[in-house]
Amino acid sequence: MITVLLAGALQALCFAPGPLPGWSLPFVQIASLAVLATYTWKAHSVRRAAWYGWLFGLMQFSIGVYWLTISMHQYGGLSLPLAVAALLLFAAAMALYAAGACALSAWLCAGCAQPEQGAPRQILNALTWASAWTLFEWLRGTLFTGFPWLNAGYAHAEGMFAAWAPLVGVYGLAWLSAFAAGAIALMLRAKDTAYDRSAASTIALALASGLLGIALAHIEWGRPHGEPMLVRLVQPATPQEMKFRPEAFMATQQHLLQLAGLPAKVPADQPALIILPETVMPYMQDRIPPAVWQPWLDLASRTQAGILLGLPLHTQADGRDRYTNSATLIQPQDTEAPLVSERWHYDKHHLVPFGEFIPPGFHWFVQAMNIPLGDFDRGSLGQAPVAVQGQNFAVNICYEDAFGEEIATAIHAQRESDANILVNISNLAWFGNTWALRQHLWISRIRALETARPMIRATNTGITAAIDPHGEVRGMLDPARPGVLDVEVQGTTGTTPYVRWGNGPILGWLALGLLLAFRSRKRCSKAA
Repeated sequence: MITVLLAGALQALCFAPGPLPGWSLPFVQIASLAVLATYTWKAHSVRRAAWYGWLFGLMQFSIGVYWLTISMHQYGGLSLPLAVAALLLFAAAMALYAAGACALSAWLCAGCAQPEQGAPRQILNALTWASAWTLFEWLRGTLFTGFPWLNAGYAHAEGMFAAWAPLVGVYGLAWLSAFAAGAIALMLRAKDTAYDRSAASTIALALASGLLGIALAHIEWGRPHGEPMLVRLVQPATPQEMKFRPEAFMATQQHLLQLAGLPAKVPADQPALIILPETVMPYMQDRIPPAVWQPWLDLASRTQAGILLGLPLHTQADGRDRYTNSATLIQPQDTEAPLVSERWHYDKHHLVPFGEFIPPGFHWFVQAMNIPLGDFDRGSLGQAPVAVQGQNFAVNICYEDAFGEEIATAIHAQRESDANILVNISNLAWFGNTWALRQHLWISRIRALETARPMIRATNTGITAAIDPHGEVRGMLDPARPGVLDVEVQGTTGTTPYVRWGNGPILGWLALGLLLAFRSRKRCSKAA
């Protein structure tokens, strides 16, 4: 049991560098998952296998998202014991998915999980394990609005499997890593037996998929669109405790204007677009006096640059008020504040439970905290991108870029104007200078790989960065420090297999693998 707990702890370390170096994350992720696969196949019952999975998941999420306690305790006012208890309850719930994966794998492999098996059965066992694990990763990222954070695939933004992302997405990466983990577990179990060569066949397949991944890295799924353009990403590092205080509003605005208006290092390199983080305007746009908007209008006119910023919007639709977490664009020719719904804006579609909407039955929990939470309306899926200098920018806000299928939909939201550049605006100051910032950066790298689009990120406290279509970070700011990142961005066009088909192919592959395992289970049961 201690070994399983330690493996879960190691798994938690694999989704962003620190303390482990970035190059090691894929290897440690596969190795720690191999420990769980070994214990699952050794378990004497399905219930025991589920117990191992639950312990693994409990440790993974207790450590991997420990930063949730900061928002609840430091900013929400919950006592530390209550915040820790809430984290453990959440981790226990998330661990049920790992328990389900282990239980399903153990049940399907029952009677045929011994190491004394021929090569076809060894391969089928590895396939079963990988398919069960990935199915429950998908369920965790889908059910109850989904929580795909710490998906096994996110450990593979670098490494041999990374180039598979444009074909199979993050769930395909999760399957490949789980298959490799299963192969290692099978090889270790069959070591020094007459069946070690049979088990080695699974290792050979895992290595072949990695080598094919290296070859796939040479395929250019996207091609340049238009001319490169200069973009400024602003990171104000506004302390979360000051962000929503009325007495700090004007000082914060002056700080933002000063950063956004900094002169370029070379006068000819003036950015064409200035991007600021989520909710830099912390109040509804129609509650902000025109005098506050005027300096932003002046800045856009003086620099001849568009200004994309995050703010909550109040609009009306079908005779009712709508409140959304949104982004809008101030253009150089604008002469009035963004008060009308006809102006382009993006409304966040995938809202954060407890942060942006309150699930039924949980108002008591929200009332126990002192956080300015919203009950926002949901924006539509596949909203139009915004065009600046011939490039179409698809905006997503904060947590939304953890949902690859939704980002893929945004690429072709408008048939006549595919998105060329992805933009994420975020405010993770709720979670301090923690793993959350680096984990989110790793998630954005996978989105860039899946779509063959550059991803640029403007965040409050980090990590503000520019990522190229190959998932490589081309520039970034240190977290928790104010600054600007001026970057040249080349938009791309083209459709990756993942953008075209989404999660459909990998889900079909999971169904096929589990069906084969189910049919084989019947034969194993009869033989037993």
